[in-house]
Amino acid sequence: MPNHGYLDSSVHWKVRTGQIAFAEPTHDEVADAILDAGLATEVGQRLGSGKEADVYLARDRSRLVAVKVYRQYRTSHRGGGAIKLESTGQRAVREFELLTYAYQGGARVPRPGERVENMFSMQYLGTAESAAPMLQKAALEDPEPFLRATLAGIEGLAEAGIVHSDLSPFNILAYDGKPWFIDLAAGIRVDRLGWPPWARLSEAMESLRHGLGTLERHFRRYDLAFDTADLLDRVRTQIDRFGVMTPP
Repeated sequence: MPNHGYLDSSVHWKVRTGQIAFAEPTHDEVADAILDAGLATEVGQRLGSGKEADVYLARDRSRLVAVKVYRQYRTSHRGGGAIKLESTGQRAVREFELLTYAYQGGARVPRPGERVENMFSMQYLGTAESAAPMLQKAALEDPEPFLRATLAGIEGLAEAGIVHSDLSPFNILAYDGKPWFIDLAAGIRVDRLGWPPWARLSEAMESLRHGLGTLERHFRRYDLAFDTADLLDRVRTQIDRFGVMTPP
């Protein structure tokens, strides 16, 4: 299940006994890991690379899928040593969980597949020839309805109980004329707040305000604008179900 730790006992054993190398695997080694985990039957090229994970095009029998692989090791810029195995791997657990909640809540995100340790599969957006482009690189033929759909999609995420805390043209794909939200690794769940709820909602709203500012600057290239304050008010009303952000 998504909320379980991502390392199984055999991996822990390898770490304890020193039989695991603190070096990033090659493409072939990653492909073998994906195949061994049963996430795909064939692994192709790497589609993209972020600060902590890579995404690969793969095939699960007859259908194309995307497999996101979080790097198990990375070097600390301060100390120069390898960061713990689980410190990045747990991000796979969290993102897969958020992706599942968003999808089940009706948000326009890739359909989640399966997760095994630091890897998970999901719906591939694109064709066999090319992946769907990021909004940052897409040439929109009809940008106004795309903008409206993007703003509606942000509300859709909030309705599903999630605020995207890294909203930007790099984390939205343009596919089939519609926006698809990706990279929920740092998303904020707002349907189960924990304690204190005011702090969680404030963090979510501040992240959303920053993301909307980034999107607003992007759509200026199409001479389009939108009311950021109005959207923030609607989302705040939607996620603040108990009125904790409403002044007494």
